[in-house]
Amino acid sequence: MEQIIFILVLVAALAILSYSFKRVFQYLKLCKPYKIDGFGKRMAMTMDVVFAQSKIFRMPVIGLLHALVFWGFLIIASMTIEMVIDGIFGIEKSLAVLGRFYNFLTASAEFFAVIIMVAIVVFLVRRIFLKIKRFSGKEMSHKSHKDAIISLMLIFFLMLTLVAMNLFYVLHQDKIEQDLVGCYPVSVFLSDFLFTASKSETMHLAYKSNWWAHILTILFFANYLPHSKHFHVFMSIPNVFLSRLQPLGKLDTMENVKNEVKLMLDPNAPAPENQVVERFGVLDIQDVNWKNYLDSLACTQCGRCTNSCPANITGKQLSPRKVIMSLRQRMKEKSAGLLKDKQYSDNKSLIRDLITEEELWACTTCNACAQECPININHPTLIVEMRRYLVMEESAAPAEINAVFQNIENNGAPWQFPAADRMLWAENIKINDQIVTVPIISEMIAAGKQPEYLLWVSSAGAIDDRFKKVMKEFIKILTHLKINYATLGLEESDSGDVARRTGNEMLFQMQAMTNVELLKNYNVTKIITCDPHDYNTLKNEYPDFGGNFEVWHHSQFLSMLIDNGTLKLGTKKFEKEKITFHDPCYLGRANKEYKAPRNILYHTGAEVVEMKRNKSFALCCGAGGGQMFKEAEKGDKEIFIERIEDAIQTSATIIATACPFCMTMMTDGIKYKNKEEKMKNLDLAELVSLSLNL
Repeated sequence: MEQIIFILVLVAALAILSYSFKRVFQYLKLCKPYKIDGFGKRMAMTMDVVFAQSKIFRMPVIGLLHALVFWGFLIIASMTIEMVIDGIFGIEKSLAVLGRFYNFLTASAEFFAVIIMVAIVVFLVRRIFLKIKRFSGKEMSHKSHKDAIISLMLIFFLMLTLVAMNLFYVLHQDKIEQDLVGCYPVSVFLSDFLFTASKSETMHLAYKSNWWAHILTILFFANYLPHSKHFHVFMSIPNVFLSRLQPLGKLDTMENVKNEVKLMLDPNAPAPENQVVERFGVLDIQDVNWKNYLDSLACTQCGRCTNSCPANITGKQLSPRKVIMSLRQRMKEKSAGLLKDKQYSDNKSLIRDLITEEELWACTTCNACAQECPININHPTLIVEMRRYLVMEESAAPAEINAVFQNIENNGAPWQFPAADRMLWAENIKINDQIVTVPIISEMIAAGKQPEYLLWVSSAGAIDDRFKKVMKEFIKILTHLKINYATLGLEESDSGDVARRTGNEMLFQMQAMTNVELLKNYNVTKIITCDPHDYNTLKNEYPDFGGNFEVWHHSQFLSMLIDNGTLKLGTKKFEKEKITFHDPCYLGRANKEYKAPRNILYHTGAEVVEMKRNKSFALCCGAGGGQMFKEAEKGDKEIFIERIEDAIQTSATIIATACPFCMTMMTDGIKYKNKEEKMKNLDLAELVSLSLNL
């Protein structure tokens, strides 16, 4: 009878769970396709992020507890499999045939059960009694907090019944054999002093009671998960496996736009066959791909993304967690109607009804949220997709951003600046009173010479008054080291980075295709740039348009020259200085380059100190994602002020930067804090040039 009851309960539980998953997969069909490739890379990423828990350990202490809970569940899952087999066939300890390996599994399960109970107590105390900021937020309702506590209590009860089940199994034995000690060390230990009653059928009844309590709780919990925040128990592993393989700084190319731009640039190009007219960007759930929806199901609501978001830190409305939770909520609202009628409308949408324009335009696309997410959700890609809808479907960008678009279209730069003046920065560059002429690639090729490197000046390098000085110093370095390089001169146009990240994919692609064609015509293979945003665009995004170049950020190039002995810095110029480095988002998080800038700083002879938020934890300067060209959204303070406060805490006399946007923000921060007499901002190129006395 017990066996029959178990089978009926198991079948019922699995049937309900199957229905829940069927509903999820029905909703996935409402979304757009998502390409899956690179199986080997995905396996390696899954082993690192999931099984090694690499991203969880970015918060070491609490991360260790979470990792132990996860590893414990993997071990305990084997015991659950045994219980299911035992229940179906009416036997006990069916996996004991595994011998010593079985002893290892059962012993490990007992130890982990105790560890998990301790961890759950810590988690409950943190949630109930400690005011952990990332557990709160406008998107976190009372239901969300209640759901978390219920899930934690269920996990605690599961571990308690597991230990109790094993304990009563041991007490039921006539005598404690050595193999029992090997299998159930915790239970044997507890049996020595917790119980003095004789080993009778009462112990067997207690064992069976806990056995049923444990397995029924597992079946209940499994069916509760799809309707709770802890759905990630099922979804996190597949979500990591299916996550993006591209660098954080790369945005996906819109193929429907690509076809249109090709026709615009070349009216004679063949039109693609059977092209489906699609909406540009994301307005509602029908516009997201199924991986976006999977992200929303897998989201643990841990708040690490929002806790690291510079906009949220400074009191602005944006919360990356809310963006993902809103997607799941919107799917729940609209999916039933869409399953019946694909044209169904409830006169609401994801944008504006759940996510405001203010939230979307507050994003700096710094990728801190994507970096911190323990299950590899990429929030910025979804935010940019919604920006694409606002810009390309409604022309609803902020006025300042629309001006940027017009400037790029008219003169090839985000600023209102005549294209004919693009090389004025290169005038009056001197080394020891000798005028330095900046070579132009067209002139070199006309003279029968081919430069080894193309120096991509960038719009900021050609137009921004402060960054012009950086470019001049870098030219001095290249000339001093006799590097064979050239620039595009007046032919250079904006890379399109700002246009892409503010949602104007069409303008970006026009810039990209035009620039790639120009670079290929000049047989360019190697590019150096001082702008991390252009570095990221040229390196990661231009290959989608046939532009496969070897791209160097100037920090990498200078560091390489130091390492191979070509560049030798003097150490006396800065020996009394204390320097801190502000990591640019598009050099650091987007492309994982942290070593090269610091290598340069260490060779200047200065004392190098780190800000409390550095390297992959570094706070954005606040200028990315188009913020450089518009007023910031309302908040408690500006992002650059928050960041300059990090720098001031180090007591550094120099803030080193390696990005034109960061330089502007850090310089403004120094002025805002009235620190001009105690602190200055220098680019890495300026530090190297000064060290060389150029």
